[in-house]
Amino acid sequence: MHIAVIDAGFYNVDEIKLFKKINLLGTRDFVNPNSDIYAENSHGMKVLSCLAANKPNVMVGTAPEASYWLLRSEDNDTEFPVEEDYWAAAVEFADSVGVDVINTSLGYAEFDDKSANYRYRDLDGKSSLMSNSASMLADKGMVLVNSAGNSGRKLWKKISPPADAKNIITVGAVTRGLINSDFSSVGDTSDGRTKPDAMAVGVSSAIVSESGTVSLGNGTSFSSPILCGIVADFWQACPWLTAKQVVEAVQRAGDRYIFPDNIYGFGVPDMWKAYKEEVKNNEKNEK
Repeated sequence: MHIAVIDAGFYNVDEIKLFKKINLLGTRDFVNPNSDIYAENSHGMKVLSCLAANKPNVMVGTAPEASYWLLRSEDNDTEFPVEEDYWAAAVEFADSVGVDVINTSLGYAEFDDKSANYRYRDLDGKSSLMSNSASMLADKGMVLVNSAGNSGRKLWKKISPPADAKNIITVGAVTRGLINSDFSSVGDTSDGRTKPDAMAVGVSSAIVSESGTVSLGNGTSFSSPILCGIVADFWQACPWLTAKQVVEAVQRAGDRYIFPDNIYGFGVPDMWKAYKEEVKNNEKNEK
């Protein structure tokens, strides 16, 4: 499986020992093509560690043997709508090189220019450039796993684009006891779709720090890649599924699928259950 991580920078990924076994396909910086992506922000490195860290008995991510593209679209120094263009360019590039699954632990609702801020009515999967682009990805054969956002304690509270996109997996954060974190952004979308799509551990998540040691972090930035790796594993095990079918399978596997809400969405997915169901269905179809 080929996974693209689109983020703000991948500080020291080329030096940290827990990444030495990573199957790296390449890097691209859409903010500044001349920059050193390994000298930029460390957020993407921490996100990547949830997926690709591979040192047994120390830390192993959820998809350690996948192949990775590291793409930078976030300018950490400012917040302007142009970053949505960078992101759209990154996903177009991901499509061109055959990426299967994308993780994005980014979201945009407020900008330095307040007149560009999004409103709740804009959370319809198409009003923002990122959400409009993200809503096309499943039709292109890619699954996008995106963080819900960390605005649960703030006035905004809601998910931030592109988390409102259609046919993607928007991931909120729960504790290890599977209780919703109060910082995890909530849905639903303005056009009535359930969000988030799934929940994963985003409180005291194991991540790699800037020094290369294992530490703990909080945020949907980490619950998203933790689930993203599992989704990639699931899709590799069920290669007959389309991207949209993968998204639907994750939703159905949620422990709140029958009674979803705007806090947990469809809940914490049981991906082993999803796998067994898809294998059973495939066997029936082949008869």
